[in-house]
Amino acid sequence: MPTPARIVLALGVLGLALTLLNQLLAGPPGSLLPPPLERASVLASLEAVLLLLVAILWTRAQPQPAERVVLEAPEGFELAADLDDSLRQELAWGTAMLLTATPAASLLVIWEGRVLARRGRLGAEAFRDGPISERCRSRGRPIGLVNLALYPGAAEFAYLPRGVPAVLLQPLGSRGLVILGGWAPRCFSSSDERWLEGWAERLRTQWLEGMAATAEAGVGDAGDRGEPAAPSSPAAQAPPP
Repeated sequence: MPTPARIVLALGVLGLALTLLNQLLAGPPGSLLPPPLERASVLASLEAVLLLLVAILWTRAQPQPAERVVLEAPEGFELAADLDDSLRQELAWGTAMLLTATPAASLLVIWEGRVLARRGRLGAEAFRDGPISERCRSRGRPIGLVNLALYPGAAEFAYLPRGVPAVLLQPLGSRGLVILGGWAPRCFSSSDERWLEGWAERLRTQWLEGMAATAEAGVGDAGDRGEPAAPSSPAAQAPPP
């Protein structure tokens, strides 16, 4: 409650108490009070009640944020070794911004089942795909688990640091994911989700899909140049009799 609201509340309580005390001291119990005194008491009571209502309306509900969980996990930054420089710079910039601008404690970028980047608090186990991740990619919409301890599928996220209370999954199309582990239950806001969605769309369209298209084009060019393919059976390698 702000200080002005506390002052108004104290004045309202004081005015109501003085009005009641004045009524009690105005005369012996059961005696008739003068009409002017009764009208003044009613007006004073209304004024005190109005002050109490103003103090209540002045007060705004401000829920206490959940406390951060202590995560016993090492902090680090890992990138896949075979990425080009532009993608490495984008992953370094984007992961740093997410860890500083949102309440994320751990972050993973997954593309076609492969971990491209890990940053923040690092889990001890390797990434394993699960039903929640598959549902996120198939629907193409983010999935947020506000309190992982109450969710029956929490075992899927064993690759995150032990004790992570909240998880936010953002799809990279149907082929990848960005996974955030939060410091506290219900820590990710709608603005955090929009920030993550925008960066994931930028990452997917400008780098990851282009990288996949380049790799597929390279395979096609190799076939067009007439490079020999592996024989299908040992009989194909045997010389004619």
